[in-house]
Amino acid sequence: MKNGKVAVVTGAGGTLCSAMAADLASRGYRVVLVGRDIKKLEATESKIRAAGGECLPLSADVRNAGQMENLHGRVLSEYGPCRVLINGAGGNQPEAVATISEFKPEELSPGFSGRGFFNIDIEKFRDVADVNIMGTVIPCRIFAADMARSGGGSIINFASMNTYRPLSRVPAYALSKAAVSNFTQWLAAYLAPAKIRVNAIAPGFFVNERSAKLLLKPEGGFSERGAGIIAHTPMRRFGSAEELVGCMNWLIDDEKSAFVTGITIPIDGGFLSCSGI
Repeated sequence: MKNGKVAVVTGAGGTLCSAMAADLASRGYRVVLVGRDIKKLEATESKIRAAGGECLPLSADVRNAGQMENLHGRVLSEYGPCRVLINGAGGNQPEAVATISEFKPEELSPGFSGRGFFNIDIEKFRDVADVNIMGTVIPCRIFAADMARSGGGSIINFASMNTYRPLSRVPAYALSKAAVSNFTQWLAAYLAPAKIRVNAIAPGFFVNERSAKLLLKPEGGFSERGAGIIAHTPMRRFGSAEELVGCMNWLIDDEKSAFVTGITIPIDGGFLSCSGI
């Protein structure tokens, strides 16, 4: 049944946010699918339309304010003001990931072939921070204005396990996801008078196209890093995209979570509760 509300989902071509977008559409939302890769968005669109849902795929870079303003204009003209915003766009870059977990003297030598803090690609580092931080801030600025004009709404940002503890080898990703949680708190306090609730979810380890290369072996089974994560996850498995949906639906429900704003919720199979000792 159509509810007439508009939900904007960034990163909607990805494993996690495509599932969230599909669920919103199944609940009657008119869903705007946002991402850089239109082919991925169209794949999500096909699934939604096959199930009888309504959606609009629009390609834009969430870091580019001009592109997002243009996209916003189309959303207003074709669907109307946004009521729910899911900021799922973001990610990491291989060149911003270290190949060692702690300092080794050889990383200071010209012949070092790996990546440590002192020779990591600083432009890729900057790119990771930009997409995760500004890729959250810019959509919030643009679409929260709609919510403020129309009397309220809900925003869900994407944090991470790195929000709570910086994982080894991913300094840019870790600092940016900590920033997302901090910004979520700040924006929740700022927008409370406008009746806009701002929260974040912090997924644990979910297998998607990017993480599969890090967590799984091509021939099957866990990689060394994947096995380490499973050993620190009491439920002894990775999450599935559908397991984010229940939390999303609670957070955007203006009755069931009416007094909830400024929080970050881990969905992690117990990862944060386990010291590994």
